[in-house]
Amino acid sequence: MSEAASRGPQRVVIVGGSLAGMLAAAAVKDHVDSVEILEAHDLPAGPGPRTGVPQAAHIHWLQAGGAEAINALLPGSIDLLMAAGAHRIPVTTDMVIFSPEGWYRRWQRATHYVITASRDLTDLVVRNEVLKNPRVTVRTHTKAVGLLGDRRAVRGVRLRDADGIASDLHADLVIDASGRASRLPRWLAELGVTGLVEERLDSGMVYASRLYRAPVPTRGWPVVGVQADPCLRQPAKAGGILPIDGDRWHVSLMGAPGGEPTRAAEDFEPFARTLRHPVMADLLEHAEPLGDVSVTHSTANRRSYYERLSTRPDGLVALGDSVATFNPVYAQGMSVAALGALALRDLLAAGPTRDLAHRAQRAIARPVHTAWTLATGQDIHFATTKGRRPTFADRLLRRYVSRLSRTATGSFRAATALTDVLALQAPPTSLVRPGVLLAALVGPLRPQLDSPQFKAAERTLLNALSHRRTSRT
Repeated sequence: MSEAASRGPQRVVIVGGSLAGMLAAAAVKDHVDSVEILEAHDLPAGPGPRTGVPQAAHIHWLQAGGAEAINALLPGSIDLLMAAGAHRIPVTTDMVIFSPEGWYRRWQRATHYVITASRDLTDLVVRNEVLKNPRVTVRTHTKAVGLLGDRRAVRGVRLRDADGIASDLHADLVIDASGRASRLPRWLAELGVTGLVEERLDSGMVYASRLYRAPVPTRGWPVVGVQADPCLRQPAKAGGILPIDGDRWHVSLMGAPGGEPTRAAEDFEPFARTLRHPVMADLLEHAEPLGDVSVTHSTANRRSYYERLSTRPDGLVALGDSVATFNPVYAQGMSVAALGALALRDLLAAGPTRDLAHRAQRAIARPVHTAWTLATGQDIHFATTKGRRPTFADRLLRRYVSRLSRTATGSFRAATALTDVLALQAPPTSLVRPGVLLAALVGPLRPQLDSPQFKAAERTLLNALSHRRTSRT
């Protein structure tokens, strides 16, 4: 083993001050001498928007697997996030979700949870915790424009500052966390590294999102969602309402080509009424809009298989959206980045190794693969999807998952099995364990719900809102 490999990386450079970049810093900070984060823009001092994160305008949540990964990287950070106004939502106890197979039951026994908060707040809490460490520094208004080294080893990055002045920054390990706009494939080609396999699958979904002042106390209020049904002939539509910090509801509406939401504020709530059930529109009648409607068309699933490169340089790792992006409706991106960073930390903690970068990339690919299987396994069945059409095996799997989802509307065992996978705490293969197969064969043990399952206290609040609205009119 070389001297460098026996020591492990001492100086780490991270491209991108994104959530993934900060989590990468959290992963390496206790195992190296210095970490420098390169950010092309500024970083807000408070819970403000960060340039280059268009997905922040749309609903986000941390799956249980992602939240626990962040807490392992930055102990106490989830408690800090909760203290700042985030919500811990028990699954499915505090969820009113209309799936293609029916309403999910609100089981009293919660086996999982999600964390809901504005993306700005999540970024702030993680960033503040990471930057407390004196080994970690940030260089803002600085762009990485290329890699130093050759096809065998990366030894740093080429920089350009705000004045256009170029310089070289040497490092033992470079982590690309620059997100959806990553230039890593081009940089690798410049070093003579080719053969990168990339895959793209796009349902064409358009997102429109808006913040609302909630008409009810948000602490303990459920997530509300209407999922798209790929089997329907009309363009797919979906939506969700998340309680977040600041006594607000974060609302997103989605539509496939031919049924897209618009940017017009006057169209937002009427569009919600065109979903498969009007529950979201009924709730929004009582809420106060805050700001304009944000729209994005960037909802494609895209993946780069860096772990499969036959020749790849040592000293280089990609993480987060640089590796894969997912349709935001599945709420996987932040959690996948956190799980990838945790895998990197665990490798560093195990001690120096000659092929650290390659082993790390393979470890990062595991949660990516799980999320990719879930997202594309659903999106491939929409009629508007481009990139690949479903095979016989895809259709057979879809029929089984649909049956399991229908079973989950009235079976705690099936609901827990599905949630294990959706929370990124179990692989998709766990859905074919004998006990789960038997549950799917037996079917739901309770009758399906025919309407949204609001608790008595929630209905009392909604009835009071309706009464006040009627009195005003």
